[in-house]
Amino acid sequence: MAYKRYAGKERRAEGLLFVDPVLEKKADIALAANNHKPIKTWARRSAISPKWIGLTFAVHNGKDFISVYITDEMIGHKLGEFSPTRTFKTHSSNNKAADAKSTDGASTKPAGTK
Repeated sequence: MAYKRYAGKERRAEGLLFVDPVLEKKADIALAANNHKPIKTWARRSAISPKWIGLTFAVHNGKDFISVYITDEMIGHKLGEFSPTRTFKTHSSNNKAADAKSTDGASTKPAGTK
């Protein structure tokens, strides 16, 4: 396979990447009409083509549509890479975990009383 380098990462040459035909048709229509409305798509596996620079896609992440503005550094990547499917909830701090352990086993009564 032929590979090209884009933005410091190795990607396949444009001719070998998969692009959803329906998505490509929608992008061509938007480019011809100079329409800058987001193009709604579920095709996360489609590769980003160089002719799409300047377009905005609304990529589905399983729940919502995330707006993705295409720049030249994105060429060769997949649309799904820019629309995360999981939201990160922060880890609990160590202080909260230590406080919970100390209060569970500690007794408030003085030793020797019932």
